[in-house]
Amino acid sequence: MTSKQRAYLKGLAMNLESIFQVGKSSLTPEFTENISECFNKRELVKISVLKNCMDDPREIAEMLAERTHSEVVQVIGKKIVLYKESKDHKKIELPK
Repeated sequence: MTSKQRAYLKGLAMNLESIFQVGKSSLTPEFTENISECFNKRELVKISVLKNCMDDPREIAEMLAERTHSEVVQVIGKKIVLYKESKDHKKIELPK
């Protein structure tokens, strides 16, 4: 992903609400599966890491991206934005 594409996705993510929250139990297989299923309907997902989660948000983002075959767009504080291109429901057209 190019820096121009990443910047475009960051702009789109600014208006999104967090859909998921990572809490004390951190990354469970069920949580990862829910995010994978969410990518069937949307291409951009915003996740909040709660204060009671002891793991580093950047590490969580990398693990989620690896497990869901998506890309980390950004990690700011306790917010994570992931992107995965949809084959069936493509709505986001990335700049070249």
